Amino acid sequence: MHRKNKKALAISLAIPLGLGLIVGFLARPSAAYELLEKPFFTPPAYIFPIAWTILYLLMGISSYFIYKSNHPKRYSALMTYAVQLVVNLLWTPIFFTLNLRLVAFFWILLLIYLVVKMILEFYRISSKAAYLQLPYLLWLILAALLNFSIVILNL
Repeated sequence: MHRKNKKALAISLAIPLGLGLIVGFLARPSAAYELLEKPFFTPPAYIFPIAWTILYLLMGISSYFIYKSNHPKRYSALMTYAVQLVVNLLWTPIFFTLNLRLVAFFWILLLIYLVVKMILEFYRISSKAAYLQLPYLLWLILAALLNFSIVILNL
C-alpha cells in the first residue's frame, strides 16, 4: 500500500473512531437512564462500546474505499457519509444528555434514512463499501426498536 493510501486509510478510520470516542465520553448514560424500564432484548451495557467500535471501523474502511475511487459521484457519497455521521453523533446527547427520548426516536429514523441513502450511493461506487455498512444499518434498526420500546415502557 502506498504511503499516501496508508495516510488516507488512517484518517478515514480516525474520523469516525475519534468522534465516536469523544461523543461517547461526553454523553454517557446518566443515572436517570439506569432507572428507566428497558425491553427484554436490551443488550448488556458492555456490548455497546464493542459494537460501536466495530461499526465505526467499518464506516472508516467504507469511506476509504469511496475516497480512493475515481468515481465522479464520490464526493457526493462522502458528503452523505459526513451528514449521516453528524446525525449519528448527535443522537447520543439527544437521548442520554437531554433525555429527549421521543425526539431521539425520530432522530434515529432520520439516521436510518440517511444510512440507506449512503449505502445506495456507496453501492454505485463500490459494492464492498456498501456491504460493509449493512451491519450498521441492522444495528440502527435494533437501536430504533430499543429507543421506541424505552419511550413506550416509560410513559
